[in-house]
Amino acid sequence: MSNEVEINEVLPVEVFPPAEERLAQILEAALMVAGRPLGLDELSALFDEHERPSPTDILKALERIRVECQTRGVELKEIASGYRFTAKQELAQYLARLWDEKPQKYTRATLETMALIAYKQPITRSEIEEIRGVTVNTQTIKTLMERDWIRVVGHRDVPGRPALYATTRQFLDYFNLKSLDQLPSLAELKDFDSLNVELNFEEARQTVKTEVEQDAEVEKAVARMEQEQAIEAAMDEAGIPEPDVVLPTPSVH
Repeated sequence: MSNEVEINEVLPVEVFPPAEERLAQILEAALMVAGRPLGLDELSALFDEHERPSPTDILKALERIRVECQTRGVELKEIASGYRFTAKQELAQYLARLWDEKPQKYTRATLETMALIAYKQPITRSEIEEIRGVTVNTQTIKTLMERDWIRVVGHRDVPGRPALYATTRQFLDYFNLKSLDQLPSLAELKDFDSLNVELNFEEARQTVKTEVEQDAEVEKAVARMEQEQAIEAAMDEAGIPEPDVVLPTPSVH
């Protein structure tokens, strides 16, 4: 009898995970590679009709992913546009070193304007000014519109029909909010600095003049220049020689 031991080659067998686990894997992979939030309809469309899971099954799989992420560096968030993975906030200081470009900072005036629109929407520019007690810089509204954080949703039925501003879905997505109901209540906020912390705003520290003061100085300088040009034109037309001394134009910083 041979002492040789016959070893049978064992071919690898593909082992499929249970259906629930497989579903979670597919959804996790889709959310990872999509690069944008995915809604329930989009997640459902990943499957052929004959194997398509029910919305309930998809929600259960998403909850499973959310729980499993509790010990990871990312978390699954439901926002206005659907579901997406985001890095955990406590890791931001480390992840920021991946980019040389510093994140955009916003002035206090911009933050206060954004907060008032978020909490009081729909609201007009004059109503914002009444609450803040100062003029709202045109650039502030422009900045928020360019970021697609606010939009015009109508016009107040008063003389002049001023525009009514409200937040957008992009605003909710940016701050990882599913709806406006998730905003911290005004009772929880003692001041706008608290709001900055709650929503992770980055406030620029202004060491010289506020943008309102700068805007006012620009307007004064332009008005002065226009006035001087009008006077010079009138003097030329009347044949009056230009004086030797010209008053200085206020400088704009």
